[in-house]
Amino acid sequence: MANESMTSDERVWAAVRLEQSDRTPVIPTLLPEPAAGLAGVSQAEVANDNSAAVGATFHVFDEYGGWDNIYPGAYLPSQLQLSGVFPMKMRIPGRNLADDIPYQLDEVEVMKLEDYDKIADQGFERFFHDEYLGRLTDMTPDEMESERSNMFAGGTLFLSECAKRDIKPFFLSNCLHPFFKLSLMRSMVPFTQDLFYEPEPVLRALRRMTDDIIPRVVEMAKGVDIRISMVTEERASGFFYSPKIFERFWWPFTAEIVDACWSEDIVSLFHLDTSFDKNMKYFRQLPRGSAILELDSTTDIFAAKEVLRDHLCLKGDVPAALLATGTPEEVESYCQRLLREVGGDGGFILGTGCSVPPNAKPENFRAMIETGKQ
Repeated sequence: MANESMTSDERVWAAVRLEQSDRTPVIPTLLPEPAAGLAGVSQAEVANDNSAAVGATFHVFDEYGGWDNIYPGAYLPSQLQLSGVFPMKMRIPGRNLADDIPYQLDEVEVMKLEDYDKIADQGFERFFHDEYLGRLTDMTPDEMESERSNMFAGGTLFLSECAKRDIKPFFLSNCLHPFFKLSLMRSMVPFTQDLFYEPEPVLRALRRMTDDIIPRVVEMAKGVDIRISMVTEERASGFFYSPKIFERFWWPFTAEIVDACWSEDIVSLFHLDTSFDKNMKYFRQLPRGSAILELDSTTDIFAAKEVLRDHLCLKGDVPAALLATGTPEEVESYCQRLLREVGGDGGFILGTGCSVPPNAKPENFRAMIETGKQ
């Protein structure tokens, strides 16, 4: 291992601030589903018991020697649905899926065209809890309250396990980008049609959601004193949409979120799935050091480094397919290339492309962690 002279948190923040550190920080996106695979427990266990989800995560953390910050993973799928993180119908192992299958998002058209104006008028939270949630689940109010209590208890347990190991979560404040959330609720094809044929209601909803999100994520980040707030976006890229769509429906709201957070010394962590190759130049407009781009291996991270060198921190991007089907030698070689070409001058966090896959080979995951810490 490297001759370490910094704490894990110092190392992470050096990367975020585009400074050199004693070594590149390592933060895999280890969620409960891949943690279950590596810990040898069933998907049904981590999908239905908060303590099992937390236990699997920290079992893997300890078994593989730890890393610099840890992804928050104290949730159950039903709790992600209930809280609006994933406002979609679901299939859950141990309920309506086999015990060894990770939970699935069932994308159907739940949101209707007229709901854009309801969101704009009422705000997303009121619309979601008063009307929309009943379209997703048949949970009773008592069952919902029980789920919320379990989610809170899971979060408390997660933070307790972090404290035992003197490690911090990478972030706690988080949101789905409004564009992404509407796409999930409306479903991909109707939402895309709306962008072309009904743009004004979409823009009104995006405006209200952005206005509501900013104070919430700022308050949360300040409250937990972890000055990173995650914004997830998986559908706005040039892989799906033209620059014209991106510039009208995504970028202005994104820049507002970043600027508002940055004014409060909060860094925005963008989880960007699909290829953003055509969109990288826009991120150069953000203030230096104000964001981290977490790339999923479909965006060319080496090209992104050339665009954003000494401007924004990058995180990624060991591919899920490599961890699932490659060899330790291949994982080590790719990690070394990332460390050399993307992390050589700082501004880089070694991580996974999107998430560690549930079928990651243990020897490949170990190779990633150990190579990063050399």
